[in-house]
Amino acid sequence: MRKKKASVLIVDDDKAHRTMLRALLDGWGYEVFEADDGTVAIESVHERHFDMILMDVRMIKVSGIEALEKIKQMNPAIPVIIMTAYASVETAVKALKAGAYDYLTKPLDFDTLKLTLERSMEHIHLREENRMLKKSLGMHFDTRNIIGQSKSMKNVLEKVMQVAPSEATVMITGESGTGKELIAGAIHYNSPRKDGPFIKINCAAITETLLESELFGHEKGAFTGADRRKEGKFYLANGGSLLLDEVSEMPLTMQVKLLRVLQEREITRVGGEGVIKIDVRLIVATNRNLQEMIRQSSFREDLYYRLNVVNLEVPSLSKRKEDIPLLAQHFLNIFTEKNRKQIKGFTPKAMDHLSQYDWPGNVRELMNLIERGVVLSQSNYLDEIDLPILKKSPLEKSDRNSEGAEKKEMSLDQVEKNTILETLEQEDGNKSATARKLGITRKTLHKKLKQYGVMP
Repeated sequence: MRKKKASVLIVDDDKAHRTMLRALLDGWGYEVFEADDGTVAIESVHERHFDMILMDVRMIKVSGIEALEKIKQMNPAIPVIIMTAYASVETAVKALKAGAYDYLTKPLDFDTLKLTLERSMEHIHLREENRMLKKSLGMHFDTRNIIGQSKSMKNVLEKVMQVAPSEATVMITGESGTGKELIAGAIHYNSPRKDGPFIKINCAAITETLLESELFGHEKGAFTGADRRKEGKFYLANGGSLLLDEVSEMPLTMQVKLLRVLQEREITRVGGEGVIKIDVRLIVATNRNLQEMIRQSSFREDLYYRLNVVNLEVPSLSKRKEDIPLLAQHFLNIFTEKNRKQIKGFTPKAMDHLSQYDWPGNVRELMNLIERGVVLSQSNYLDEIDLPILKKSPLEKSDRNSEGAEKKEMSLDQVEKNTILETLEQEDGNKSATARKLGITRKTLHKKLKQYGVMP
């Protein structure tokens, strides 16, 4: 497919200069259009699309600055490069304030002009990529893509649509693997902030010493290894939304700092002195009982009430089993396409087992199981044999009867150890997946495994 040429409108009342620029830009591969005055330029922009405009400041009827202001009202995104033979700081400032992309002086340096046009095109491509990415993310987090016809999920989605247009802080609770991040994205992309950034951070995945820098940023030289200034997640989320996942794992010292940010709506970089005002909508998620943590003095009560303005509880998969066939088929469609397979569906026996299993790892466990089944299956329908984890379903009486007497003899610690080691084996040694499935942090899993002598 032939690549479309970038279009440039040259606006200059000097015909000789326009002709020279047309020949130059033609040679560089641009599609060139001309206008001999600001009025003609405004009319041209009204009639058709241009990728860029190269415009002189001084013209007889309508000046370049006047035309620039009118063009920016019609199309704020179009890059306008101003040219002038009368260079002055005042003119440059005026042009840039009016929305000019850049400012060049006559006689033009051709290398500088070429570089400016190329940089302008990179800016356009980056903006388009960001637009497409946001569109893609918006589609991903569309409430129509959150699968569920159960009453409990319908109630959650109704609440999402109620709370999304507001500025309220939202706390999303529920077991690990229930889709809390998907709900957070649905809130953002159905809010007035949908065109702003949606930034996510997992508080459990970052050490206490680095968490402050990740959230608030740091100045160069703030600590060993800080060789440059870094912007934190709050700064990057300005004008949009910030999801603090596993907020329960935030250390008490950081909880105090987060509370201050919520009260003052400003941050200070680590090692910095000045304050930075922020405009961020906060969404937090947790799979733990924060009220119990408050009683244990491991979570601040004042922060809890700041965060829990609106609470959305995502039900576990075991509490919405009527959604399992829909979810299973949804994941089957995704992974058959991804792996170029021709699997049409599930056998009745496989679907029966899917519906009976308790799903301790929730939707994430179901998704991982079906992906594994799709990859390994050699038939047109997934059968029980393709879903081996189902053979250990806690609802199967044979398993309960054979293991019941043995488990009565075990201590609580031994049951915990067996559960962790079995889950680790099921996840093929993947510690992150194991921690998610068990609803604990990776740090806690490491501690337990070390305690069992399984790993250093």
